[in-house]
Amino acid sequence: MAAPRIIAGAWRGRALGAPPGLTTRPTAGRVRQALFDMLMHAPWAEGAVAGSAVLDVFAGSGALGLEALSRGAANATFIDHDRAAMDMIRRNIAACNATDRARLIPADALDPPQGPPHSLILLDPPYGNDLVPRAIAALAKTGWITPEALIAAEFGRSDPPPPGIEPLAERTHGAARLVIWRAR
Repeated sequence: MAAPRIIAGAWRGRALGAPPGLTTRPTAGRVRQALFDMLMHAPWAEGAVAGSAVLDVFAGSGALGLEALSRGAANATFIDHDRAAMDMIRRNIAACNATDRARLIPADALDPPQGPPHSLILLDPPYGNDLVPRAIAALAKTGWITPEALIAAEFGRSDPPPPGIEPLAERTHGAARLVIWRAR
């Protein structure tokens, strides 16, 4: 797999590192492109990225949060508990000179500490483990999600989206399916 790159914005084309091994699966470039095209241009997403507080959960390489920062997000918080992923996120933040706008929280997304609310939540967990609804519940309980926040999650193509959501958009790209909805 090729190293992930920032697709657009201030750091367009910048290569990012990915953690070694099979534990982390970085979001494919075409999936990130599709996600940010929707977040930047869909009528229901107006203002979703520029100036926002972004939470990148199951952050892996940090590519989603760094893409948001490159496109004008005010700040990004990254949550991951894998040691190799956390090391890579730190390196990628430093490579983008984003240390003043980025924060890494070494925590399990299913048991996060209390946190400040964020308006854009990006989740890319391992497929097939029903992690998104559990993580959303834990993050909401601990204060990470603003009312009406946009939530974007990547699932495996055959994984069901969380029950009770009203998708604003849903797209399939190879083995990945993106679903975007508003917190309620």
